[in-house]
Amino acid sequence: MKYLNILLITILLVCSNKAWAGSTQTNVSGSNTAIEGNYTGGSTTYESGSESSSTTTSNNTSNIRSAPPSAGAPSYNSMTQDVCAVGVSAGIQTFGVGVSGGKHVIDKNCERLKLARILNDFGMKVAAVAILCQDERVFESMIQAGTPCPIDGKIGKEAKALWSKYDHERPDYDVYIKRMHEREKKEKAIAKKIALEEKKKIEEQTKMTKELEKLDKDLQKEKLKNLKNVR
Repeated sequence: MKYLNILLITILLVCSNKAWAGSTQTNVSGSNTAIEGNYTGGSTTYESGSESSSTTTSNNTSNIRSAPPSAGAPSYNSMTQDVCAVGVSAGIQTFGVGVSGGKHVIDKNCERLKLARILNDFGMKVAAVAILCQDERVFESMIQAGTPCPIDGKIGKEAKALWSKYDHERPDYDVYIKRMHEREKKEKAIAKKIALEEKKKIEEQTKMTKELEKLDKDLQKEKLKNLKNVR
């Protein structure tokens, strides 16, 4: 009985000793660290283990250019067909700024034709021709045809003489002056060419004359020599 009590006491002493954990785990804000061994407390420095870092940077640049709005040029139309006005319009557009505009332009040639037609209908044929002669093309064609345009109530040869005297009044004055200068240059070139040809002819004639004179002298010398030999 004595030995049984001693055995029970020994078993109680052994079982009453403090139990040591073989492993402890601490969870702090999602961080898990397992420490192996007989650790009871205090601060722990975790030197060995693994660390993972991930950094992502994303840069997006957007540069969008859109076509500018189109500047519409206004439409200009004549109200009736029996007018000599033409509508002209234009427009320009850049980024942010657009300008457009338009106007009516008078067609002088159209007016001239209508006036000449009306004068001719009234029987004023010379007046109708005179107003058409304000166009330099008509004036030139009349001169080339030998029927110069009327001037100061004169027609035909009298009109031609007046146009020659007052050539600055011609509608084609600038073209006329240029043509006269060109003709003058051409006439000088022709005169120079003729002079060179005449000079060349004179030189050839002079050369032929000298050759004939030399030939005559040689013949005379030959005759005198023959006469001397005969004697």
